Amino acid sequence: MQRRENYLYVGMDLHKETHTAVLVNCWNEKIDVITIENKPSEYNKLEKRVNKKALQLGLNPIYGLENAYSHGRSLAVWLIEKGYVVKDINPALTYDQRKSAPTFQKNDEYDAYAVATVLINQLNTLPDAKPEDNHWTLSQLVNRRDILVKDGIRLKNGLHEQISIAYPSYHKFFCEIDTKTALYFWKTYPSPVHLKNKTASDLHAEFRDIAAQTSISKAELILNSVQNDGDTHREYQESRDFITQSLARCLEQQKEEISLIDAEIKRMLQFFDYKLTTIPGVNIATASKLIAEIGDIRRFPNADKLARYAGVAPIKFSSAGKGKEQSSRQGNRQLHGLFYFLAVSMVTVPKSGKPNQPIFYAYYQRKISEGKTKSQALVCIMRRLVNIIYGMMKNKTEYRPFVVENEAAEG
Repeated sequence: MQRRENYLYVGMDLHKETHTAVLVNCWNEKIDVITIENKPSEYNKLEKRVNKKALQLGLNPIYGLENAYSHGRSLAVWLIEKGYVVKDINPALTYDQRKSAPTFQKNDEYDAYAVATVLINQLNTLPDAKPEDNHWTLSQLVNRRDILVKDGIRLKNGLHEQISIAYPSYHKFFCEIDTKTALYFWKTYPSPVHLKNKTASDLHAEFRDIAAQTSISKAELILNSVQNDGDTHREYQESRDFITQSLARCLEQQKEEISLIDAEIKRMLQFFDYKLTTIPGVNIATASKLIAEIGDIRRFPNADKLARYAGVAPIKFSSAGKGKEQSSRQGNRQLHGLFYFLAVSMVTVPKSGKPNQPIFYAYYQRKISEGKTKSQALVCIMRRLVNIIYGMMKNKTEYRPFVVENEAAEG
């Protein structure tokens, strides 16, 4: 147990361009205020000022950084490499501290003071900051991939809007408008006028250069659909054709970039030596998101802690001895969403009538038979997945199916 009176508390409010530090003793007395630019050359300035005050007071400096994994990550890494104790302060704790004051304030100095106050009050429970480069780099790759995927959705929506006017029956011949063959077609034939004098054999030959398995019936269907649609040509068609071609080019580039990102993520995952992709339904993209959001698995002493962090564990609300457990709205919502997505995929039954994952589906059905609602049973699946993933990451093992009857330990 750390003794509070032995430390000089350095609360830091972190921003993209500047960092503000407030030095406080264990009696919440403000000692000094320091503002530095967010760059390594300024970190020495902070260190010297803090160490000077600490030496004068006979105290050891301890740093509290509000969200040490964002704008303050570089500073956190620098301080840890120098041997200082750095605590990660959840912004929600700082917000509660500000609200508890008689007069609500909001500026950099006061925010830093609030961070220092949280650091003092929760010294022995706050987690150490561990901004490791591997998890941070992987999270950057995952974020970049997510941005590209969202861009792809936006581009596809724009392309749908354009081709629905030029080709009203396009759904008949291209169910997916962003396949290689489809993108080639939109770039080459953005409107029916470009198909003039084209035969089915001509189109078939072009398509076969892109996808060898394409049949001539595809080309025949396109030409027949265009003929049945009638004249869709409008004024300024050339400009609309340009938009269609531009969107198709952007989609091609987006898909190529995602492919490159996936290859880099796959290479990056080798450094972790986790085997999450052995779980049915977990691909490289999902595995990388799980690792990036969970971070260093060693910071969770057990699966219960991970479940609470992910917002999967229920929280008890009670008063005067009465109350009940309710689902948590707290925790990492990104991670919660991942577990929910996985749980749904585990119990999905396709049109064939055969469950995608029979073991999870049987467990899901058993929970429903015990009286749980479908939503509650889905939470049980999420909780089971937390146990499995925690065990696999902790021990770096492959997935081992659990037994529904006796609920054997998994992971």
